[in-house]
Amino acid sequence: MESMRNADDKILSREAMVSERARLKADGRSVVFTNGTFDLLHAGHATYLEFARQQGDCLILGLNSDASIQRIKGPKRPIIAEPYRARMVAALECIDYVVVFDEDEPVELIEAVIPDVLVKGKDWAHYVAGREVVEAHGGKIVLADMVEGLSSSNVIEQILIAYREDA
Repeated sequence: MESMRNADDKILSREAMVSERARLKADGRSVVFTNGTFDLLHAGHATYLEFARQQGDCLILGLNSDASIQRIKGPKRPIIAEPYRARMVAALECIDYVVVFDEDEPVELIEAVIPDVLVKGKDWAHYVAGREVVEAHGGKIVLADMVEGLSSSNVIEQILIAYREDA
């Protein structure tokens, strides 16, 4: 049985991930990539990430930086700061590597690591950032089923409802 890796050792810079990707490729291992904000980790995330990991030998998670999330979701997000979100997802057994990216979309990171498989939720079926890059290199896109009703936005709304002063 492979020993469990420390979560902090799984968080890599883009440059370190590119080097690690070259090693993985030389070893003949298939690399899966997915990305997201993972602001409030919930069961939908766990199901999604376990599915993504099953698509290959190694799962790289591209994690939106705090600045990226604020541009996409507004000034009240993220709820959990970047180093804590990175540590939280890196602690999951199904995640092999976490790379934080500052762009709104992970296309540059995808171009750097050239995954064999790119996984996104079916809610992104209309547009998968990086699709062209992956397919141009012979990779494939896999769309994952989503757990209905579970999203960070829904969790935040439930918390707000539960903690309203008039509740």
